[in-house]
Amino acid sequence: MCQLPEYFSGFIVSSPPILAQNLKTHIGMKKWILISVVLVAIITALQATINYQTPDKKKTGDLPNVIFILADDLGFCELECYGQSKIKTPHIDALAKNGIKFMQHYSGSAVCAPSRGTLLTGLHTGHAYIRNNGRFKDVKEGQRPLKAGTFTFAHLMKNAGYATSCVGKWGLGYPGSEGDPLNMGFDHFFGYNCQTHAHNYYPTYLWRNKEKVALDNPDFRSSQKFPQDADPFDENQYSKYQGKEYASDLMGKEVLNFIDSNKNKPFFIYYATPIPHVSLQIPEKDLIEYKGQFEEVPYNGRKGYLPHRYPRAAYAAMISHLDRQVGQIVAKLKKEGIYDNTIIVFTSDNGSATNGGADIEFFKGVGALNGHKGNLFEGGIRAPMIASWPGHIQPGTTSNHVSAFWDVLPTLADLTGQEIPQCDGISYLPTLLGQADQQKQHPYLYWELGKSQAVRLGNWKAIRNWTNGIPGKTKLFDLSKDENETTNVANENAQIVLKSEQIMDSRTPSEIRSWNFEAK
Repeated sequence: MCQLPEYFSGFIVSSPPILAQNLKTHIGMKKWILISVVLVAIITALQATINYQTPDKKKTGDLPNVIFILADDLGFCELECYGQSKIKTPHIDALAKNGIKFMQHYSGSAVCAPSRGTLLTGLHTGHAYIRNNGRFKDVKEGQRPLKAGTFTFAHLMKNAGYATSCVGKWGLGYPGSEGDPLNMGFDHFFGYNCQTHAHNYYPTYLWRNKEKVALDNPDFRSSQKFPQDADPFDENQYSKYQGKEYASDLMGKEVLNFIDSNKNKPFFIYYATPIPHVSLQIPEKDLIEYKGQFEEVPYNGRKGYLPHRYPRAAYAAMISHLDRQVGQIVAKLKKEGIYDNTIIVFTSDNGSATNGGADIEFFKGVGALNGHKGNLFEGGIRAPMIASWPGHIQPGTTSNHVSAFWDVLPTLADLTGQEIPQCDGISYLPTLLGQADQQKQHPYLYWELGKSQAVRLGNWKAIRNWTNGIPGKTKLFDLSKDENETTNVANENAQIVLKSEQIMDSRTPSEIRSWNFEAK
């Protein structure tokens, strides 16, 4: 270490007047003036350095990167860390081991489009514009669009200085519409615009921003029945349902490329993978991991989508394929030295499907929960959710905090230091950071889909169905004792039923008449 001159000995212990007098006494007026000028220059330089090291986070990339991975139709119990015994998911399990696992998290709906709509906007389906699936007018590709001026979590992240990307399945507005992802806050989009188009993992094209990217795949329908005169055990008969370029592979590479292009600034990636939504399609290199492990009955396509010789192996292989992509993302972040400054969230848009060859009973996709994709019982809307953020989220944490998709937008606002927009959600950032005493709780959660409504009120879960414009009797379940919703306790809890029905009745009517409960 350099030794300071003797006449600086009083510099760090004296008050300014005493210091000046000491220096003048030791060195004289001329040297004092010279030293004063040098000191001013040094202090100015030091101040500039301090200002450079701690400026506004939005300008430096000190804000954490965020990668939000949304699986499609992945049930609550289809990951090993949530009790799955037949499907291997080591990389997703590692996220849970290194982060937090939510046990009381809910998707936005029990089907694709409304669930994604609540995720992006922070509005539950009693207030949101998109409340169900469905085509839009005479548009051949794409769904009903989010309305112009809709504020999404992508807009929020752009406001905080993030580069924003959506990769995967969109389903919230046909190409070029006001609901196109490029009009909803995303700088970059790659994947399927239309959720129907996403039913085929070997499409003839995908979208990159406003351009179609042609793929080397044959053109075939994503829903076919196996020929009755063909041998269902002949593997060669199924080659017609395959292609050369697997969409999930291409989208996984796009995520890695976006990380590479934006690694020196904050980025937000919404990876809405179509896996494991049927059709059952997976490259042979992935299928081989499970081929022959299960007893198989060839799926003939009679319950929609495409036939497959090994339906159980295909389904398991698709989930493990996604798991490997998670591993590739983590490896990329570590290679670039940004893993510790990246939050990874993994969840699913609704419960397991029961069609297209998916075998919810064999894999116990929702465990013992009642329901599945398409209804508002727990099996239809309870979703796995894992979050990892090294150095901030306590490893190996399990949380029973009750949360839902509409909480994501306020959580991101909280994370980035922005004012939380008016919405139905609450930030669960305190839970992520282990600050349970600061975590706000929902007074209730609400869902509607088709002619059904559901409310979670504390540990109570109420469900009501409508027929011809008339509400049926509300069913009530005590989730603290009956998580599987097997025993209706409405008659013994009239006040809880009344309060639940008041919440149901407070919904804002949908602008789309068919999404209300009126008689046809």
